[in-house]
Amino acid sequence: MKSIVILISGRGSNMQAILEAKLPVKIAAVISSNPNAVGLETARQHCIPAHVLNHRDHETREEFDTALAAKIDEFNPDLVVLAGFMRILTQGFVHRYNGRLINIHPSLLPAFTGLNTHARALAEGVKIHGCTVHFVTPNLDKGPIIVQAAVPVLPGDTEETLGSRMLEQEHKIYPQAIRWFAEGRLTVTPDGNVILQDQQTVETALRNAALLSPWEAQ
Repeated sequence: MKSIVILISGRGSNMQAILEAKLPVKIAAVISSNPNAVGLETARQHCIPAHVLNHRDHETREEFDTALAAKIDEFNPDLVVLAGFMRILTQGFVHRYNGRLINIHPSLLPAFTGLNTHARALAEGVKIHGCTVHFVTPNLDKGPIIVQAAVPVLPGDTEETLGSRMLEQEHKIYPQAIRWFAEGRLTVTPDGNVILQDQQTVETALRNAALLSPWEAQ
């Protein structure tokens, strides 16, 4: 069974979705950059070792990332999962976990990289928005895409209503991406595309995870 370490900075709603998905992985630890993160207590309630590595205790990003890598390596995980981890990682850290570091981003990449994605989507007047699970590379939000989910942008939407609708999809596709990794079904091609083995089962897998289009539910 593969093991994972989850990195958080806040309430950890994606982490909780991962915990509740009963995935075929061992969650070796949860590490937070914020000592006040609500997700730490959630991890402890699930009997998962929860650790704090406060970024404010380190003078530089490089120093923090070195300490973070040392803590992660204590658990020797197969996969490092960023679940609301609000730190930009250094190139050295990303290279250290190349091919086994994933993130979920609140937009349909490559659109709206960076912050404030819901506000920017509304300002641009897009008709669909969504979320993306991707491998992390040194180029911010540019890594190989594993899976995406789309939601409609409805008349009268605010950042809050759009974000809430999209978060439901995040909680579905992130556990599914981790499951595929754990099953050894993800391959990254030399040109940076992710190939999912047994493509014919993708639709079934998504439907089993309740990943129906939001339009179908209307």
